[in-house]
Amino acid sequence: MAGKRTALIAGNWKMNGLVADAAALAGAVAAGAGSVNCELLVCPPAVLLTTVSDASKGSKLAVGGQDCHAAVSGAHTGDISAEMLSDGGAAYVIVGHSERRADHGEADTDICAKAEAAHRAGLVAIVCVGETEAQRDAGQAEAIVGGQLTGSLPAGASAENTVIAYEPVWAIGTGRTPTAQDVQAMHNHMRTHVRDSHGAAFSDGVRLLYGGSVKPENAEELMALADVDGALVGGASLKAADFLAIAGCCR
Repeated sequence: MAGKRTALIAGNWKMNGLVADAAALAGAVAAGAGSVNCELLVCPPAVLLTTVSDASKGSKLAVGGQDCHAAVSGAHTGDISAEMLSDGGAAYVIVGHSERRADHGEADTDICAKAEAAHRAGLVAIVCVGETEAQRDAGQAEAIVGGQLTGSLPAGASAENTVIAYEPVWAIGTGRTPTAQDVQAMHNHMRTHVRDSHGAAFSDGVRLLYGGSVKPENAEELMALADVDGALVGGASLKAADFLAIAGCCR
């Protein structure tokens, strides 16, 4: 990882946790946040946002949302605006996760609008991209990810308001990960792609996270790669010891 980019380890809790469990987990992570050489972030379900924010107050642990609507407010039953997330203590929001793309039919244009909403509300957008196994087997991985970047990143994206997370769909929750060489090649491809679309300042400064079955056993190898600036962690973020062990691999 390039020294000028501060590593970010982000935990996506997905649809897991009740109030007591969330408070305990956030408290344990917050207690260890000061001992790691990176930024730590957890993204709980929206109903637990204030619980986690309260449990992390006074620590280095940041809090984020898992999704947001593009609008500020309105007749959007069940949705949450970026402004609501900010009001609840969030500093980040994940947009375009593959589970949102697949389960809710979100297109790149939807994700771009959500990223713009995040920026409007003063949140950092974590824009997710990644190919399916069939697309990788067909030799289309770089083209798919490049197309997602083109369609999902707003014109106003900067290294200060945007993070990009590469999550090969076939590796999420499966225990499988690409080789270190494959991860570095894709991250290098992404950095080159966004240099062409958003300029050198963005490409040099934007943090590129790897996600997809990240665990303590493989984190050190992943974090040592030149263009990997952290991780978006799923299941391992639900255990404070594992999450902090992953963060401890950042140098």
